[in-house]
Amino acid sequence: MINISDKWKDYECILTGDGEKLERWGNIILRRPDPQIIWNKDNFDIWNKYDAFYHRSNKGGGYWEYNKKLPEFWTINYNNLTFKVSPTNFKHTGIFPEQATNWDYVTEKIKEFKNSNKEEMRILNLFAYTGCATMAASAAGADEVVHVDASKGMIEWAKENMHLSNLDNNKIRFIVDDVIKFLEREKRRGRTYHGIIMDPPSYGRGPNKEVWRLEDNLKELLDKTKDVLDPNYSFLLINSYTTGVSPISLNNLLSLTFNNANVETGEIGLPVTKNNLILPCGIYGKVTRK
Repeated sequence: MINISDKWKDYECILTGDGEKLERWGNIILRRPDPQIIWNKDNFDIWNKYDAFYHRSNKGGGYWEYNKKLPEFWTINYNNLTFKVSPTNFKHTGIFPEQATNWDYVTEKIKEFKNSNKEEMRILNLFAYTGCATMAASAAGADEVVHVDASKGMIEWAKENMHLSNLDNNKIRFIVDDVIKFLEREKRRGRTYHGIIMDPPSYGRGPNKEVWRLEDNLKELLDKTKDVLDPNYSFLLINSYTTGVSPISLNNLLSLTFNNANVETGEIGLPVTKNNLILPCGIYGKVTRK
């Protein structure tokens, strides 16, 4: 199954080809590399009408070329949410727009749970980055959202998104920690969650230099996540950009880990305006109770 994030107004993937994409973020046009784009580039003049172009270096990393001076950051909206956009020195902007389909899913599941349950709903967002899913969950009516990320800088960015989305008075807890250690502590405390969101990286390091590799650590992550999933849970949602993990592989792992649950896996993507293509943007897995 392919879930497409096609409800954006402030974001648009305009063109793709030859390992690059041209995007509109509000009224600013960015040109960035994308390794999934293996098809040829259409010969549109608009390719050269960018405001900023990220050039990848052969030595790793890269740099931005600017056609005009851009603000340090600007904002875009998705439904009732407002997010900060800022080009970083590693090509990202603080938002993965393809994730909007996952935010919609989280919103739907939270509203569904709240309409049919009297108990408070607790949501856990792991590897939570700048918190777009956190804000979607909080705005949807979750009574508490716990946001965990190993990067202090990303936590601060997430707090800015909380302010921008007018969610300061909602119960959102921001925690800088290694995800596995956090889950182990939550199990000891007897804390459980009705919805769990996670976007584990392919590779990373925790605050104390803990090494993370998805292929090596995903089974352990899911086992420890299962330990804090409430018996009356609504959903578990996992997203992955690791090219070595297919939807079928993820489905097998989720089905074996959550052996009495409904499991759905597939791809997520973005519509490309000029040539009606779909840009593949990773895979997802959803677990719900039978």
